Amino acid sequence: MGIRTVVAGASGYAGGELLRLLAGHPEFELIAATAHTQAGQPVTAVHPQLAGLDLVFAATEPATLADADLVFLALPHGQSAALAAALPDTVKVVDLGADHRLRDAGAWSRYYGGEHAGAWTYGLPELPGQRAEIAAASRVASTGCYAVATTLALAPLIAAGAVRPDDVVVVAASGTSGAGRAAKTHLLGSEVMGDLSPYKVGAHQHVPEIKQATGATGLSFTPVLAPMPRGILATESAVPTGDADPRAVLAAAYADAPFVHVLPEGAWPHTAATAGSNSCHLQATVDVDSGRAIVVSAIDNLGKGAAGQAVQNANLMVGLPETTGLSVFGVAP
Repeated sequence: MGIRTVVAGASGYAGGELLRLLAGHPEFELIAATAHTQAGQPVTAVHPQLAGLDLVFAATEPATLADADLVFLALPHGQSAALAAALPDTVKVVDLGADHRLRDAGAWSRYYGGEHAGAWTYGLPELPGQRAEIAAASRVASTGCYAVATTLALAPLIAAGAVRPDDVVVVAASGTSGAGRAAKTHLLGSEVMGDLSPYKVGAHQHVPEIKQATGATGLSFTPVLAPMPRGILATESAVPTGDADPRAVLAAAYADAPFVHVLPEGAWPHTAATAGSNSCHLQATVDVDSGRAIVVSAIDNLGKGAAGQAVQNANLMVGLPETTGLSVFGVAP
């Protein structure tokens, strides 16, 4: 018998991707999937790509989760904390929501509102020392999707003192699945196709998480909705402090990171190359006009940006190799 695993909030896009990954995982035994309005429906009625997965959505209640060894919470922001608090300490929990990512209660109040639930171990294994922290934890807060793409691009440069932390600019485009599955007019195909549109300009909720994870002290972040179902392409720039080669800094930082690939000189990331994978592709250069260091990063927002990242964290928490059940290769075309 494997590690008994439950996904709460499994009817959403990230929840569906979790179910797909867990159904093929060699060590995790998927025993239940929960939902709110879809409770009582077969999983395949919501996720037809999972044909053959014989599960019915249960109600999202502590009793459904308490018998598991491992629980993934793929719930809307603000809904994870109370449910996690009702679970026994013996149950390991990975939260895909924002409830436990931030250490600063003031930042939580400013960007999310309501009472701060406290910080858990932050779930980005590629940060220095973080693999050991995650492996020792029973509660892990997985990262936000934009935060993954941006942190992997910037954290090594800031940590090495290669760029100034007080003048960081990020423009990142995301596929529509990043906005969740709820029906919204601006996400209709007729509204999205053939269009690019910025949103939450100057006030996106991932800003405090990115600053916390990267060490940036000044950040301008502009998210853009792109006419594609999944993927994030982020362009990050900062002012160099010397003549260090930003690409060389990244290559050294991720030499042993199985899911982070600094591409060969001249090759630039694109979202299709990471689709279906848990990988992040990076490339860096120095702008010949402004002199700014520029990094471009690409991830699958449902992979390394959500479900894949959560499984990577869970693998470490239960003592498995972090790559177990995850692909480093994208799906094309």
